[in-house]
Amino acid sequence: MVGLGALARKIFGSANDRRVKGYRPRVAEINALEAELSALSDEALRGRTAAFKAEIAAGKPLDDLLVPAFATVREAARRALGMRHFDVQMIGGMVLNDGDIAEMKTGEGKTLVATLPVYLNALAGKGVHVVTVNDYLAKRDAEWMGRIYRFLGLSVGVIVHGLDDNERRAAYACDITYGTNNEYGFDYLRDNMKYDRGQMVQRGHFFAIVDEVDSILVDEARTPLIISGPLDDRSDLYNTIDRFLPLLAAEDYDVDEKQRSATFTEAGNEKLERLLREAGLLKGESLYDVENVTVVHHVNQALRAHRLFQRDKDYIVRNNEVVIIDEFTGRMMPGRRYSEGLHQALEAKEHVQIQPENQTLASITFQNYFRMYEKLSGMTGTASTEADEFADIYGLEVVEIPTNVPVARIDDDDEVYRTAAEKYKAIIKLIADCRERGQPVLVGTTSIEKSELLSEALKKEKVPHQVLNARYHEQEAFIVAQAGVPGAVTIATNMAGRGTDIQLGGNLDMRIQQELSEIPEGPDREARIAAIKAEIAQLKQTALAAGGLYVVGTERHESRRIDNQLRGRSGRQGDPGHSKFFLSLQDDLMRIFGSDRMDGMLQRLGLKEDEAIVHPWINRALEKAQQKVEARNFDIRKNLLKYDDVMNDQRKVIFEQRVELMAQEDVSGTVADMRHEVIEALVSRHIPEKAYPEQWETAELRTALANVLNLDLPVGDWAAEEGIADDEVKERIMRAADEAAAARTSRFTPPVMRQVEKAVLMQTLDHLWREHLVTLDHLRQVIGFRGYAQRDPLNEYKTEAFELFQAMLANLREAVTGQMMRVELVRPEETQLAPPDEDQIEARHLDPFTGENEMDDSALPTLANAPGLVAEEVDPNDPTTWGKVQRNALCPCGSGKKFKHCHGRLA
Repeated sequence: MVGLGALARKIFGSANDRRVKGYRPRVAEINALEAELSALSDEALRGRTAAFKAEIAAGKPLDDLLVPAFATVREAARRALGMRHFDVQMIGGMVLNDGDIAEMKTGEGKTLVATLPVYLNALAGKGVHVVTVNDYLAKRDAEWMGRIYRFLGLSVGVIVHGLDDNERRAAYACDITYGTNNEYGFDYLRDNMKYDRGQMVQRGHFFAIVDEVDSILVDEARTPLIISGPLDDRSDLYNTIDRFLPLLAAEDYDVDEKQRSATFTEAGNEKLERLLREAGLLKGESLYDVENVTVVHHVNQALRAHRLFQRDKDYIVRNNEVVIIDEFTGRMMPGRRYSEGLHQALEAKEHVQIQPENQTLASITFQNYFRMYEKLSGMTGTASTEADEFADIYGLEVVEIPTNVPVARIDDDDEVYRTAAEKYKAIIKLIADCRERGQPVLVGTTSIEKSELLSEALKKEKVPHQVLNARYHEQEAFIVAQAGVPGAVTIATNMAGRGTDIQLGGNLDMRIQQELSEIPEGPDREARIAAIKAEIAQLKQTALAAGGLYVVGTERHESRRIDNQLRGRSGRQGDPGHSKFFLSLQDDLMRIFGSDRMDGMLQRLGLKEDEAIVHPWINRALEKAQQKVEARNFDIRKNLLKYDDVMNDQRKVIFEQRVELMAQEDVSGTVADMRHEVIEALVSRHIPEKAYPEQWETAELRTALANVLNLDLPVGDWAAEEGIADDEVKERIMRAADEAAAARTSRFTPPVMRQVEKAVLMQTLDHLWREHLVTLDHLRQVIGFRGYAQRDPLNEYKTEAFELFQAMLANLREAVTGQMMRVELVRPEETQLAPPDEDQIEARHLDPFTGENEMDDSALPTLANAPGLVAEEVDPNDPTTWGKVQRNALCPCGSGKKFKHCHGRLA
C-alpha cells in the first residue's frame, strides 16, 4: 500500500519540485531575450551595466532586474568564455539570488552558475563576496569568471594569503571579491584590532555566495577562527613532561576514541605525582593542589598527544614542524595550530622545535561571521543530508537543482570483509581489472597513512598510480583533472582536489597550461592545441567504452556527505560511471560503532576468508550509524554556537564602540563622562545612601580618590561641616577632578591631549576585552559542573557572562580615569596608535574536540609601557605610588623582570 505522503508527492510533486517549477517561467523570459542580446555589439552589451546601475540608483529593486541581468550574463559568458548557461543553471542562479543553497551534482557547472547572482547583486555597488575552500580556487575562479565581469565593466579582486593591507583594501573595494572563508574571517577580526578607520580593509557584509557550502559552513564551523599573540617560552616543561609518557603502562590511563578523550587512572596519577616530584615540578603534596593546575593541564595534553593523535593521520611532520591535517579534506593546514598547549605537546612528542604558546586576542565562529551578511547563499553537490542544520543555524533552505542530463552512474551495495587485509586484496584486484580494461579509477581513502599503505600495495603489484593527499596539495588540481584518462589510477585522501572536475579523457585547459606554457601564441601553438583536443576526444571514447570513471571507497566516513562527494565525482554530465565501497570490521567506523556483534554474526553465517557479504541491509545499518555521528557532530556545533552567541552579542557591542571611537577626533566628552561615573561609584561605595556623616567611610574614600584620581582631598574635614550632604561631597570631588583634568589639558595643549585620551581609551578597551575573553573561556570550561546542581549551564553562563561584561565596563571607566589623571607626555610625537605587529600575531582554528584555547595576559604592549605615557610620582621603593600595573609590564621596582614575576607574583 502506498503511503499518503508518497501518494501526495506523486500527484503534486515534492516541495522541491514545486519550488523548481516556480522558476521555469522566468527562465522562459530569459530565453526570449537571447536573440535580441546576441544581436548587440560588445559595447552595447557592456553598456547595459551602466543602465542597470542607473535604474538601481533611481530606486528599482534588484529582483526586478533579474531577467535582463541574467540574460546579459549568459550572452557575456558565451562571448568571453565560449560557455552558455543551461536552463538548469539559470534556476540555480535564481536559488542563489533568493539567499538559499543550490544543490547541484558534480560537473553541473556551479562556478558558472555563481556569475548570474554575483553580477546582479554587484550592480548595487556594495561589494559581493564569493567564498571558496582554498587559495587556488579563489585565484582560478577570479581569473576565469573574472573575464565575464570585466567584459561587462565590473571590477574583480581576489583575497589570498600573503597580501598586505593595501592590496586587501583594493580587493575589497572591487565590485566582486573572491577569497577563502578563513581570509574573510581573519580580515574581519584584524579590522577590529586596528586603531584607525582608514586602516580597515573590509567595507561591509552585503552578499556572499559560499562555494562548497557544506565544507565551509558545516565541517569547518566546528573550529572558530582565532587570532592570538605569543606568550612566554615553556619548552622545558613540555619536554620534561613528554619524557614521562613512555614510562606509563596501559593500566595508567583510559582512552575513549568515540569521545576523543584520554584520562589518567588512580594508578597513573600516583605514578605521575612521583615522577613530577622527582623532577621538581610538583608544588605541595598532591598533583591536584591548586598551584599545580598548569602542570596537570600540560600532563593531560601530553597524554592526548600520545594516545589520541596519530602521525600521518591527524598531523604530519614537515620541515621540522608539526602541521595539522584537515580531517575532512586531507589537506595540510600550515600556520594553524592546536590550542591549549596541545600543539606544543605534539612538538615535544615528535622532538621538533617547540613554538611558544599563544593567547587569544580576538575570535569568532564561522556561523556568527557569515550571519553578518545581509544576504547569504551557497552551492554544493552534497547539502541535503545537512538540510536541518542549514535551516536551523543559517536560515538557508536547500533546493536540489535537476541535472542537465540524467545521471547514468551505477552505485553498488557495499562489500563487507572481516579483515582490512582481505578488503585491500579485493580493492587491488578490482583496480588491476579496471586498468586492464582501460577504465579510470578514483580511490578515496580517509587518511594519508591509508593512502600510502594502498600505494605501497599497488607498487608491489606494479600498478602505476598517482597519490593525491596533503603532502602533494600543490599539484592536486592537475592530478585530479587528469584522473579521467583511460587506465589512470588516482588515490585521493578525503576528497582532496575538490573544486576541479574529473573529465573523461583528461582536462584540455590543464593540458594546455602544463604542456604549452612556454609556447607563444601563433600557428604552432594552435596546431598543438588541436592535436591535444583530438587526443582527449579519442581517450574519452576509450574511457566511455570501458564504463566511465570507477569510484572506489576504501571505507565509510563518519559523514554520509563525504561519501556522497566521493561518489559524485563519477557520472558528470550524463557520463556513465560506477561506484562501490569496500569495508572491513577493522575500519574505524565499524570498530567504534559495534562491530563485535557483526563479527560474531558473520562467523555464524560461515563467512570464509576473502569472502564478502553484500546486502542492502548492511548499507542501511551503516547509514544509521553515520546519522548518529552526524547528529552528534551537529549537537557539538550547535552547543558551540549557543555559547558563542553570548560572546557574540558582547563582541558586537565592543566592535561597534571601537568603530565609533575611531571615527571621533575628540573623545574628551566620553573620558569626562567616565570620570564622573567613577566618582559617583566611589562616593556611593563609601557614603551609603541616607547615612549620617559620622557613618561615612571618609578615610577609605580619601585613599580611593588618591589611588584612582591622583587627588588628595580633605574629605574628612568636609564631613565635619554642618549640614553637609553626600551630593555636595560628590560635586566638590567632581569639580576638583575636572579642574585637575583641565589644568593638565592646558599644560599639554588640547590637540595633544585629545590624541592621548584616544590612545588611552582604545588601548585600555582592547586590553580589558582580551582579559574578558580569557575569563569567559575559563568560565566555559567549568560551567558544565552547574548541571550537577540541577541548573542549566547555558543560562548560568549567560547570567555570569553579563555580570562579567558589566564589571569589565566598570574596570574600563576606572582604568581610563586613573591613567588620564596621571599621564605625563614624554615624547609627544611618539603618542601613536598602532595595531599589534603582524609578525607577532597568528591566525588559527580552535578544534572543540581538542580542548579550548589556553589564554594568559595580553602579549601586546600594555598601557604601563605604551609610548609617550608614563605615570606621575612613581617611587620604585614605594609600591603605593605605582597605581595599577599590568601583569606583563616591567615591574616599577626596577628589577627588569615582568611585574607578574616580581612584585605581582601570586603568593
